[in-house]
Amino acid sequence: MIELVIRPMADAFMQVGVFVALLAVPFGWARYRWGPRFDAALERHRGWGPVVAALLTVPPGCGGAIVVMAVYARGAVSYGAAVAALVATTGDAAWVLLAADPVLTLQLKVLLVVTGVTTGYLVDLLGIDPAQGLRPVPGSGSAAPRSGTSPVPAAPAGVALREAVPGTVRAQAGGPVPAPGAGSPVAALGVRAWQELGVLPGALWLLLGAGLLVSMPVTFQLLDPAAVGDELLGGADPYLALGAVGTALCLVGFLRDGCQVADDDPDTASPSSMAQVLRQGGREVAFVTMWVTVAYVAWALLSATTGFDGSQLPLFGVAGVLVGALVGLVPGCALQIVFAGIFLSGGMPLSTLVANSISQDGDALIPLLALRRRSALLAAVITTLPALVVGGALLLLD
Repeated sequence: MIELVIRPMADAFMQVGVFVALLAVPFGWARYRWGPRFDAALERHRGWGPVVAALLTVPPGCGGAIVVMAVYARGAVSYGAAVAALVATTGDAAWVLLAADPVLTLQLKVLLVVTGVTTGYLVDLLGIDPAQGLRPVPGSGSAAPRSGTSPVPAAPAGVALREAVPGTVRAQAGGPVPAPGAGSPVAALGVRAWQELGVLPGALWLLLGAGLLVSMPVTFQLLDPAAVGDELLGGADPYLALGAVGTALCLVGFLRDGCQVADDDPDTASPSSMAQVLRQGGREVAFVTMWVTVAYVAWALLSATTGFDGSQLPLFGVAGVLVGALVGLVPGCALQIVFAGIFLSGGMPLSTLVANSISQDGDALIPLLALRRRSALLAAVITTLPALVVGGALLLLD
């Protein structure tokens, strides 16, 4: 029971979820701080659209690609830019790969960006655009400002503090001071921030912090959690305990959020506050952890009961490239996360993973299906072509 269920659950949280959290905060903060500038650049420099669109997908997750879909639906960028983003994105599968092998993930991302830019410019050169001549979709996401406008600058820190902390008044020197009976502004700001974050995300982040303290030394083989548990915790393995509880908390958050990820629509692709960054980061962690748990537990049970090790699947050779590209046609990140887990467990070669990574569109295709169905369906077909070409080329070079 422990080796078949509990340990895979703990591994999903401690080996993947914790590192997703470690990366989600800086990426989310960068999106919160500079995201509107990148979005506006898409509209100002249409000729560079495929390049900028592909670069917006460099951070893990689907937020950058979803922003591009919203801007395309408004008619502000070319169809080639939309295709470039869909080819270049690795969706939430990037979190799994990045946690396990950062160097390989970086190399894969460079390959996908180059492939996306090339495909995007080729699409524009051929004049392909199913939405050409159609009226732009109004209000298709608030992630990017309209053409000709500039992002609203963030309020200065002092103003933000005065607005965030009720019961403060401005001192003559210009800084906020407590109003009579208001208490400490810092304490009030902390309480307000916790209330804005929420109990469940807050508890998840506290558990992620504790998990990081254990997972880091275990990952670098500096700590034996079983020995620590025997000496200090009465035999309780802190790695298994934190991992199992963390996965259970991720399950609660995953179900509460409707089994959706934080950036799966244009309105949530760009956070508007640090509390929202943490909430979305927590949802990202829960989403990825749950699907990695499904992959890990299913793989452990399947291997233990049947002796199946993945080599029986048609994931090698030309058939593997074809299967990888076809699996990428399925919208959403869930199946792609499972696919990445199979690769990391040695169940498929790099050529199959690359074909899948290029073909898959993550959650970005879902809002595009709602906004421009014909464009979305054609994009799914178009992204499959470079997937077959690049995956086949890697297979020949292997």
